[in-house]
Amino acid sequence: MCACHLCRAGFAGRDTRAARAAERYTLGPYPDPRRSLGSDQMKFVDEVRIRVEAGDGGDGCVAFRREKYVPRGGPSGGDGGHGGDVVLRVDGGLSTLLDLSYPQTLRAGRGEHGRGKEQSGARGADLVLRVPPGTLAYDDDTGSEGSEAALLADLREPGDEVVVAHGGRGGLGNQHFATSTRQAPRHAQPGKPGEQRTLRLELRMLADAGLLGFPNVGKSTLVRAVSAARPRVADYPFTTLVPHLGVVRVDEEASFVLADVPGLIPGAHLGHGLGTRFLRHLSRTAVLIHLLDVSGLTGRDPVDDYDVLCRELALASPELGTKPQIVVASRLDLAETRERLPEVRTRFAARGIDLQAVSGVTGEGTRGLMQRIAAAVLAERRRMADTAQPAHP
Repeated sequence: MCACHLCRAGFAGRDTRAARAAERYTLGPYPDPRRSLGSDQMKFVDEVRIRVEAGDGGDGCVAFRREKYVPRGGPSGGDGGHGGDVVLRVDGGLSTLLDLSYPQTLRAGRGEHGRGKEQSGARGADLVLRVPPGTLAYDDDTGSEGSEAALLADLREPGDEVVVAHGGRGGLGNQHFATSTRQAPRHAQPGKPGEQRTLRLELRMLADAGLLGFPNVGKSTLVRAVSAARPRVADYPFTTLVPHLGVVRVDEEASFVLADVPGLIPGAHLGHGLGTRFLRHLSRTAVLIHLLDVSGLTGRDPVDDYDVLCRELALASPELGTKPQIVVASRLDLAETRERLPEVRTRFAARGIDLQAVSGVTGEGTRGLMQRIAAAVLAERRRMADTAQPAHP
């Protein structure tokens, strides 16, 4: 084999081209999604607007029966088929509205026209749109400045469904208009148009307890420690870009769903940071777990942080501001946290608040906290059920 520098350069160039081709074949024409920090955010969609149109009804038919040995057979026009409905159905396997996030008009099938020999047209096919549990459907055409859109349905359980646009009624054929004085009617009904709506679908995650706090206080680490959920954990603010749900099993009979909500900052009720986009996911929770960083490494005061976020909850929704809260100090594995914890506990105790302390890294204190959360969730759910039931005379 020739060992001159030109040949060596040629072989090296071929090796480089082969390596690049192999890389393109491995990674494909698109960038590796694992390298994109925003891939989870792009996959999670919790609010969409879509235009839906139910199917139009088919027209009735004008026809007469004509057979060799049946003189004056009379009208025989069939009816038009009804238009298809637009249906929202809950699919327990979905957790986002991504499939409906593209600008589009979704139409159900129209009914077939009637035919002769008293043949009715077929009904149009229904359009079934699958949505995740916890979806609220609003009629966006009814909303105006100063007023909210009308709520059409609150879909929570798998299998729940609602018709959001009814198909048009099919027209009657001329066979229905024959009378003793008008035995050969030459008119039929046209089909009715289907309903059209602009829908706003809003997803509110169904969780029993919600974790809230400033960015980078250890919410995702705690969720990973007590459940099978695996949110991203890293040493930078806004690690959590989308809410994560984790099922926490306390014992053989008790369990609850814990939501890890992206970190809040002052002005969140106005949309600052991740803002109001994720605050609504706390509205269905029974209990809020307020996580604080007591170590002092962030340079913030935990009591001031608690006051700021309580104010943001109250400004975002009066209902959020009155929910039961459990206040927890995170990062108990740090020496700085253990050193400052007694003083911070004393300050919260002066307000009548019992400050818990846990470590998501070592698991210290997590079992007692989960038992307390489970008891609080059960008590709040019972209170809400008693409030909803009418009192006996």
